[in-house]
Amino acid sequence: MPGPASTPVAPARPRHRWRAAAAAAGLLAAAGLAQAAARTEDSIAQRVQACTGCHGVQGRAGPDGYYPRIAGKPAGYLYHQLLNFRDGRRNYALMTHLLDPLSDAYLLEIATHFSSLEVPYPVPAPAAGPSPERGRVLALEGDPARRIPACVQCHGTALMGVVPDIPGLLGLPRDYLNAQLGAWRNHTRRAQAPDCMGEIARRLDAQDIGELSRWLSAQTPPLPSKPASSLPAPLPMACGGVALPSRPQAEGRP
Repeated sequence: MPGPASTPVAPARPRHRWRAAAAAAGLLAAAGLAQAAARTEDSIAQRVQACTGCHGVQGRAGPDGYYPRIAGKPAGYLYHQLLNFRDGRRNYALMTHLLDPLSDAYLLEIATHFSSLEVPYPVPAPAAGPSPERGRVLALEGDPARRIPACVQCHGTALMGVVPDIPGLLGLPRDYLNAQLGAWRNHTRRAQAPDCMGEIARRLDAQDIGELSRWLSAQTPPLPSKPASSLPAPLPMACGGVALPSRPQAEGRP
């Protein structure tokens, strides 16, 4: 079955430190200068304009196939990813420099804002080449012999995620999915312990990742395109960071 010849890895991205510094300055200025509200809008929607330069208008996704959609994702998931970038569990200098000055409470406010946005998904392009049957099987059935749970066991039967902390897998570009699975497999992306996705990705081989990414990226998100409210069964394995904290400052910065 066709698939990539080598382990997918997160593609190198330019660091754009100047861009991150400018965006961080915009976020901090908007948050701290409430007295300027008489001259300019002071709202979370205005402050997060710095995010949309990469993630697209309203967080719909960037045009390059790498920056993912963040609109409508579960708030807990977005919050934990912001923490992971800021605190070094995910490695991308642009995000790290952007988020480094920001408090836990502000990151939660940003996550909650993008989670609340309801914008339509584009129609995905069909998978190129032969039908990625192996990807379909991994997504819907898993591979019990290799202790690989099906994607639907954690990400919901519609693969649109589960509130508050589990993301959807549909509506994401193939390159982004390849890069993230490769990063987990190669230990360059981590989550809070126990890192269930890291464990699962390391049980996948390069062909598995290629076929799974190809199948997921070609699926049309269902309507309504919202995360599920609960899973039909318990998670198949322990997974860290799956509950939105009531006191975000307890995890790190006030």
